[in-house]
Amino acid sequence: MPTAARLFAALFFSALGWFAADLVKPLLPEGTKTGLFNETMYFVGFLSGWSMAGARAGDGLRPSLGYGLTTSALIAFWGIFIFSGYDMLDLSLKSRYNGPMHAIKAMIAIAIDYFRLIRTPEIIGTMIVGGLFGGWLAEWASRRWS
Repeated sequence: MPTAARLFAALFFSALGWFAADLVKPLLPEGTKTGLFNETMYFVGFLSGWSMAGARAGDGLRPSLGYGLTTSALIAFWGIFIFSGYDMLDLSLKSRYNGPMHAIKAMIAIAIDYFRLIRTPEIIGTMIVGGLFGGWLAEWASRRWS
């Protein structure tokens, strides 16, 4: 059911996903095509904010901060999963793998490389502070309009 907390959390975490994507772009290798990178992270942030932080708002301030941090971690996880899966699919269409298990192992290796890439103080700090603020914002909206 749509609530103010879900809306606020979805909009905030979608903006956080977009901003985090902008922070990641300079870290990518030269010539990497980013295509719908920002839009995908916006959508991931929207869905994560709606279903995680917004859905659980109203439990109190301390739990909402935890839900916000969890939502930030979900954005990072799904972003890495989606883009490592995309890279694996792109390479598999070029016949780089011997079978499905080889492709899945390569996808895990690509995901680990992406995790190492985003493991910078700026990105981690942004996701932590953004998660805390997003959780607080969802809780504030829940208390104000429920």
